[in-house]
Amino acid sequence: QVQLVESGGGLVQAGGSLRLSCTASGSIFSINAMGWYRQAPGKQRELVATITSGGSTNYADSVKGRFTISRDNGKNTVYLQMNSLKAEDTAVYCCLVVSGQGYWGQGTQVTVSS
Repeated sequence: QVQLVESGGGLVQAGGSLRLSCTASGSIFSINAMGWYRQAPGKQRELVATITSGGSTNYADSVKGRFTISRDNGKNTVYLQMNSLKAEDTAVYCCLVVSGQGYWGQGTQVTVSS
């Protein structure tokens, strides 16, 4: 059984920063890709950023230059540093960990007030 624990969401003013983290525990070995997705009210879930086991990253165009994804393999943790937040970044952010199959976190709310 695999558990993902997310933290770091909250309410922030536009222009502010937040850092999300997601830690995987349990019966998980050799994590491949890790990533963050988000879903705003009334919208489909969308990719925010991903990072491979080798450290290659991929970002949605809407967050390039503002968000940074990183990972600590020793801690089975993926981070998302979010700077220059905008109201349109408001969403529930979920982490995805791929280790043979995909595992999703429960989601953490990020609200950006304008």
